Amino acid sequence: MTLSSTRTMESGKQGLTLKREVGLIGAVSFIAGTMMGSGIFISPQYVLSVIGSPGASLIIWTCCGLLAMLGGLCYAELGTIIPESGGEYIYMLRTTGKVTAFMFVFSFIIVMKPVSATGIALSFGEYVVAPFYEGCSVPQGLVKCVAAGAILTLSVINCLSVRLATHIQVLSMGVKILALVVIILGGCILLFQGNTENFNNAFEGTNVGVSTIGIAFYQGLWSYDGWNTLNYITEELKHPEVNLPRAVVIAISLVTGLYLLVNVNRHYFISMSHSTCYIETDPEILAMAHVHRLTPSPALIFTTIISLVVLIPGDFQSIVNYFSFTAWFFYAITLSGLLYLKIKKPELPRPYTVPIILPILVLIAAIFLVLAPIIDSPQIEYLYVALFIFSGVIVYVPFIHYKLCPGLLTKLTVFLQLLLKVALAEKNL
Repeated sequence: MTLSSTRTMESGKQGLTLKREVGLIGAVSFIAGTMMGSGIFISPQYVLSVIGSPGASLIIWTCCGLLAMLGGLCYAELGTIIPESGGEYIYMLRTTGKVTAFMFVFSFIIVMKPVSATGIALSFGEYVVAPFYEGCSVPQGLVKCVAAGAILTLSVINCLSVRLATHIQVLSMGVKILALVVIILGGCILLFQGNTENFNNAFEGTNVGVSTIGIAFYQGLWSYDGWNTLNYITEELKHPEVNLPRAVVIAISLVTGLYLLVNVNRHYFISMSHSTCYIETDPEILAMAHVHRLTPSPALIFTTIISLVVLIPGDFQSIVNYFSFTAWFFYAITLSGLLYLKIKKPELPRPYTVPIILPILVLIAAIFLVLAPIIDSPQIEYLYVALFIFSGVIVYVPFIHYKLCPGLLTKLTVFLQLLLKVALAEKNL
């Protein structure tokens, strides 16, 4: 990130602000590129297996896109009221306080980021192994071995060279887009040939239930994850009051349309049987970079270790469910913060605003998504996830609020610095 020096009017002191260099096209590309991951290649089969029919599955995918767009528009207002980079962390810090902000950071570092990496790796492993077991169930042990290899390989590459990692990311994005184009074109060809028999009885076998709908949304929303990423670089966006909501609408509309085309082709034209930034409450070591390679190796190593631990007992569906449960819990807190600002702080300047009904609707949806999986058929695993989220308070009170054992933490940080050959990264002036 490029920084420029500015003078703050409030204090008259020299400060640092991010340059506004991201335009509308860049913002749309940023959101769409983040959202279009491996989820669209594997999530459709899980949405279909949960909800039971291709017609209901398409409704779920459409609703997921609509929910992502409404959430993005609500976040756009937050981004103009609080024009700072940092996403949920900075919004919680400014509205609900330090404790909830730390809970988010704690959960993001230890749960959301590693679990997300594990889910992506499992998707990769599934598609690498599947061609060798056509017509048979794929051995999950082998899938996990391939996924572990992918996690370790990418971690090593990211630790060694940022440039090489960037090239691989661009290549993988190109491969994913090509694969999506092939799926869509293949379905269109079958449609023009008159293969429409799979459109009959589209809603036959639909499963209706609170938990069923909630889990189906979890699987679908996994592929839409990233709708809120532009709020993490708000300070770098040109004219955020205009470009932020426009980018959200354009990017999510494009992705939703693409996802629906992919699902139509998967469900109807293919045989159904084969169907962040560093913040002050983070451990300082995680913000450090290698002194020679200039890569964030401590954070990468930490994420890799947690991802491999999660990989051992986990499967794709449960990993996505726990990730979504955690994510929408914090989205609900963030949206409640927006409602607080709209009701209690109407005098705050807000170049862009949404009707109050929108954050209310998205908040209701978020609460439903948090509660739905545990209403009909509660599982003990969700209790464990909830306990872990709130355990952030146990960490915050003694170590952050009361600053207990600062000497021990300092010694541990210095030891890891020497071991990993890293130093605290400075901002580029």
